[in-house]
Amino acid sequence: MTYTETSMDGLRLAGDELADATVAALFDRGEVGTFNTLMRYVSVAGAPLPDGLPEVAREYLNATSAPPSWVDWDEMERARLFFIDNNVHISTALSFASMPACYVVPPVAKLLSASHGLRYPSKRMAETGQFTVYLMQPDAFEAGSRFLPAVQKVRLLHASIRHHLLRENRWDTGELGTPICQEDMIGGQMFFSMLVLDSLHRLGIHMSTEGAEAYYYAWRVVGAMLGVDQDAVPKSLEEARQFLDLYMVRHMGPSEEGAHLTRQLIDLYEEVVPGTFFDPIVSALIRHLVGDTCADWLQVPRTPWDTFVKAVPHLLGVLETIEDHSPFGAWALDRLGHLTTVLELSSLTRGRVMHYAIPEQLKKDYGVSDSVSRSRRWTPPAATVS
Repeated sequence: MTYTETSMDGLRLAGDELADATVAALFDRGEVGTFNTLMRYVSVAGAPLPDGLPEVAREYLNATSAPPSWVDWDEMERARLFFIDNNVHISTALSFASMPACYVVPPVAKLLSASHGLRYPSKRMAETGQFTVYLMQPDAFEAGSRFLPAVQKVRLLHASIRHHLLRENRWDTGELGTPICQEDMIGGQMFFSMLVLDSLHRLGIHMSTEGAEAYYYAWRVVGAMLGVDQDAVPKSLEEARQFLDLYMVRHMGPSEEGAHLTRQLIDLYEEVVPGTFFDPIVSALIRHLVGDTCADWLQVPRTPWDTFVKAVPHLLGVLETIEDHSPFGAWALDRLGHLTTVLELSSLTRGRVMHYAIPEQLKKDYGVSDSVSRSRRWTPPAATVS
């Protein structure tokens, strides 16, 4: 598939018909509060839906209760093993590349400001981290998993943001397109898949082609479950590169919301890092992974650690050598990676489970302005837009 400005313009106006219709009906009937209250008790797949759940919500949940019929489960298992082998690196990329990339797209930064209270900035990172951990569990798509209900709720969360912004005339559709449109949803899918792989490559992580393709495939499955139009989504890493390049050229730039959200992210992770000596490494990692131009737009401060961070690939190369030549070393590093990810997620969630509830309103203080084998090492596709 070849992506052009014209084809992207069409994606800019499209939303998610199923989720949008469900949310509209819940609001029209005054049933959002009932839905949110009852859905707190639906946290695992296969659990019986509670009595009193609005019928339109029950129909939506039944229609979205299973993954797409075309899923290749062997490929999904390869993706899970890739995640286990690289979980710390993937968490680093999600936190310090994927999230800042969202902030460097002004419409997306505006939406993120709209959907989360500024008093709890860790909510964005906690939801992303928890969602990814759920996805990479062995039973993610089976009865008893937390992933499927999370997907269903996130899809409704997106639809509710569209509903609020359009109903309250707080979004310039002519200039910005539909809130959380198909283009932005695919762009987000690229941030959490293709951009993560780019970041791992930048960190010097040795990835097999099979592992990289499997990880991207897993996010294609996620995109389908979140309402992404599968006729428009990139099918391969090469198509993903073209889409991501064109998307960023079309939309990236500075914004007050983007700089504000980035400052929140830096402050949050500086609190997670013990002591103060290592605090500057947060800014240095962001600058290293997103590049100086984007980092300047986001007002990421320059620090003496900027030069040190460039040596990270050499350190990770030493660790990978240990992992490749020592079964015990591989086990120890995988276990350490798992514990590090759990500790980070626990810090971000403050010990809570994120419920992805439908916001009943978007308050003004939310910041919305009125206007596996290593023999075939994977390398990113070349840039398609200069």
